[in-house]
Amino acid sequence: MSKPQRIDGPAQPVFFREEAYSAAEELAPGEREALMERARELLRSTDTVLVAHYYTAADLQQLADETGGYVSDSLDMARFGKEHPAKTLVVAGVRFMGETAKILSPEKRVLMPDLEATCSLDVGCPADEFARWCDQHPDRTVVVYANTSAAVKARADWVVTSSIAVDVVRHLAERGEKILWAPDKHLGEYIQRETGADMVLWDGSCIVHEEFKARELAELRKQHPDAVVLVHPESPMGVIEQADVVGSTSRLLEAVATMDADKFIVATDQGIFYKMQQANPGKLLLPAPTAGRGATCSSCAHCPWMALNGLRSLVHVLETGANEIFVDPQIAERARVSLGRMLDFAAQRKQQVLGLGDA
Repeated sequence: MSKPQRIDGPAQPVFFREEAYSAAEELAPGEREALMERARELLRSTDTVLVAHYYTAADLQQLADETGGYVSDSLDMARFGKEHPAKTLVVAGVRFMGETAKILSPEKRVLMPDLEATCSLDVGCPADEFARWCDQHPDRTVVVYANTSAAVKARADWVVTSSIAVDVVRHLAERGEKILWAPDKHLGEYIQRETGADMVLWDGSCIVHEEFKARELAELRKQHPDAVVLVHPESPMGVIEQADVVGSTSRLLEAVATMDADKFIVATDQGIFYKMQQANPGKLLLPAPTAGRGATCSSCAHCPWMALNGLRSLVHVLETGANEIFVDPQIAERARVSLGRMLDFAAQRKQQVLGLGDA
């Protein structure tokens, strides 16, 4: 497996301000409020609920909160959609999140603002190639991260979120099982380090977390020695090793809310800062440095596919019913089996994986 690349020269810290974070789309004066109001009206009148990921634009997160929808992690979004009485779900996020919602709610209509919104982990793990790789390792238990397509989930023995992955792999290793892990190599290396399990890793990574730089993070920590460092486990090991807290998006949100600190360096997508700042207005959030250099960009940690979710596209699907998600029923059924193993494992240990610590 290749080692994370680093750049020379320290990055300069960028302080988060709510007005600095917006969707990729540019809206004319007055258009934002008009679109927000139109979306509210359509959600009410069409028996539709909006679920949004923490990494989407602040407008979509606000709209979900205001209309009885939900903002969370991928699997928890799907759980909420399953339990909500609405017949139609709009999933603001990336494609595998819409597929997961459809897997758990096959009877419901699932729409997405943009079907081109995908994930580097998903794209980098094609189902056919993944299946051939699994066939080459028949003696290994296949464990995949939730950030994968329905077809990859269906081929796996287990699907795990980042909050429970270490516990599941440790349990399997204690039973003498060898692990085939996909798709995120950095998360796989972290799990391997924590559990000592015999693991073969797929060579994939998240394009956002891959860009966090260990050397620049060390420089930023020197400038802010009182800051708590929060790191998502999809990050390179050199970044993880500097963390005070390693965890999923929900775990990082919890850390900001509960830890006795006023300053945090955060190594994950900057979309999460909306909820962090909303819940903790008196705390200072510093984005961890990425590949950007110079005056224009020292931390550019925002998923370009998440940014495809915007107000215009949301209103369009609400008005037209476009961009519906379909999953082959046989694939969905097999994916529910691998997801079910994780949920049963968590239930036996009374460990929560839906709503606190998802992928």
